[in-house]
Amino acid sequence: MSDPLTAMKIEPYLFFDGRCDEAIAFYEQTLGAEVLFLMRNSESPEPPPGVLPPGSAHKVMHASLRIGSALVMVSDGMCQGNATFKGFSLSLDCPDEATARRVFEGLADGGQVKLPLGKTFWAPLFGMVNDRFGVGWMVGLSAPAS
Repeated sequence: MSDPLTAMKIEPYLFFDGRCDEAIAFYEQTLGAEVLFLMRNSESPEPPPGVLPPGSAHKVMHASLRIGSALVMVSDGMCQGNATFKGFSLSLDCPDEATARRVFEGLADGGQVKLPLGKTFWAPLFGMVNDRFGVGWMVGLSAPAS
């Protein structure tokens, strides 16, 4: 019998504190993200009383995005405008050099390059960037299998 723990998946959940619609549009354009599901606070069957600030009814309560073969979940969270993404990065393994360069440049637009895209001892191409929302990305091209 197989261990049920081996069937678990890690699926990142990012809170954009009021900029989720902007982030979704950016990831659609830059990464080819596909929106699988989106629910706004006003559409919740049981909105949490007194939790959200006034004016946040149209903000994203929950959305699921497919980026490549991964599922990334996103939300506006508490809509306080101070999203912070610290202590982690999302790693993106690209199928070819042209895609890696295009994606890296797209994520760097309005963001901050932490390590320019270049050759490393472990990969033919690797770079690190924080996008315009502060989300850290490690973009790479896997070394060919030997």
